[in-house]
Amino acid sequence: MLTFLGFAMIATFLVLIMMKKMSPIAALVLIPALFCVFAGKGAHLGDYVIEGVGKLAPTAAMLMFAIVYFGVMIDVGLFDPIVRGILRFCKADPMRVVVGTAVLAAIVSLDGDGSTTFMITVSAMYPLYKRLGLSLVVMTGVAATANGVMNTLPWGGPTARAATALKLDAADIFVPMIPALAVGLLFVFVLAYVLGVKERRRVGTLVLPGQAAPEDAEAELVPAAPGTAAAAAPAVAVTSVPASVSVEGSAGSSASAAGPAAAPHGNGSAPASEDGFQGLDPDRPTLRPRLYWFNAGLTVVLLTAMIMELLPIPVLFLLGAALALTVNFPHMPDQKARIAAHADNVLNVAGMVFAAAVFTGVLTGTGMVKHMADWLVGAIPEGMGPHMALVTGLLSLPLTYFMSNDGFYFGVLPVLAEAGAAHGVSPLEIARASLVGQALHMSSPLVPAVYVLVGMAKVEFGDHTRFTVKWAALTSLVVLAAGMLFGII
Repeated sequence: MLTFLGFAMIATFLVLIMMKKMSPIAALVLIPALFCVFAGKGAHLGDYVIEGVGKLAPTAAMLMFAIVYFGVMIDVGLFDPIVRGILRFCKADPMRVVVGTAVLAAIVSLDGDGSTTFMITVSAMYPLYKRLGLSLVVMTGVAATANGVMNTLPWGGPTARAATALKLDAADIFVPMIPALAVGLLFVFVLAYVLGVKERRRVGTLVLPGQAAPEDAEAELVPAAPGTAAAAAPAVAVTSVPASVSVEGSAGSSASAAGPAAAPHGNGSAPASEDGFQGLDPDRPTLRPRLYWFNAGLTVVLLTAMIMELLPIPVLFLLGAALALTVNFPHMPDQKARIAAHADNVLNVAGMVFAAAVFTGVLTGTGMVKHMADWLVGAIPEGMGPHMALVTGLLSLPLTYFMSNDGFYFGVLPVLAEAGAAHGVSPLEIARASLVGQALHMSSPLVPAVYVLVGMAKVEFGDHTRFTVKWAALTSLVVLAAGMLFGII
């Protein structure tokens, strides 16, 4: 009964948010509360929620102060050189923009924190996507999948959990997996290329001022006269589109194109420079160029302390945020302004995390998640025993999507490893196979960082899920296939 209710609760949640019948926060709270009553344990709902909140409170605190810290670092210009390099590569070619999104997300993911990755990636790429009319779900999907592959780094979480649960060395799990994970990351880049080509066909090839237009250019978007509303967007030329584009360079301009995104979108983002598009305003008043090396050193120290686990991560970000604000903005009004600037993201993410505490609290407290895992493990045919590594890899996709990493690695993985050991399968193989589902896991509704991504990108969670799940699952299967081909799994 609990097994059925668990799967029904998850299915109901996903269907309602993908059909946009409920907001994620409302669905995360009301659906589990209702199913808790169905399970006959409504009297214990308060206990389950408080327990869930207690477990997720450190995560909420970490995200709150991480958003403030990295928001300040973005404000003061710490990541501008990386962003400029990526945007120089992207220019205004939709294919390059999407590939650049994947590259930027992969690079920033080296810090091991998904929230940081999504904050920097969206801050850099969002204005470019909006100005060129590209699909924002492509941005969120590519960023989440790239981060999911990189989430397997030993300091990212899953590898350390697998090592702890099976009493293994994290290096013995991760290092042999590098070739398979490299194939997975390469697949993400190929996927980004394919999606970028599709976007190029949809909106055409876009050329910014100072770039040479292709010889077969059919039309050009002429820059607006100074002082007009259209002048807020950079001039771009559109070529290789099925229908011509015509935009008058004045207020009240008109446009026609095969796709609605062919015309530029003015959204108050930074202007274009002579050599390309600037995703972050190079003249914003919050820049602190004289403190660049202090901020860089502070960030390196912070990330090093995280990796070495000198203090709990929430405490590190709390201290880092306080220090960054004090040094970069010594005047109280400026500090209040920076906190206010990031308050929306803080509130949205923290609210989503505490709402998710209801979902996870009911799943765990009622015993649904345990019954679901036991049912899945028990459904494995006896003849699959010698192939438990493959089974573990396949199970890691749905289980890490519907469960927290803690629940999977500490609750299910030891059972799978024990079943594998009975058939001569090494725990190391089981541990490595358990990592392949992380590309899909990063888009799970139980992962707080994904709400940072969709919130900053202004994308509906249901739209992101509907677009991303298939590509993320395919990426995980590619990693699994590569691991088996190389003899790692």
